[in-house]
Amino acid sequence: MSPNLDRITFDPKIMTGKACIRGMRVPVSLVVNLLANGKTTAEIIADYPYLEPEDIRQSLLYAAWLTEERAIPIQKPKNLESVI
Repeated sequence: MSPNLDRITFDPKIMTGKACIRGMRVPVSLVVNLLANGKTTAEIIADYPYLEPEDIRQSLLYAAWLTEERAIPIQKPKNLESVI
């Protein structure tokens, strides 16, 4: 179940559908990358004044939620011809 992320939007017409902040052309990945590289919330907001602290918090929540997913490998059939 995903957390309440009302500021994270997806629109195929904006950034090819990437997770963005409030429909703007600011991908969540940019915000998370800035934080991972040592920028503070205050520094990010100074560089992107249209962002708000809650945008940054929800970006982190979204990234954390994504890492909770698990990949389930698909087993290749032993005899591929028997499937066709």
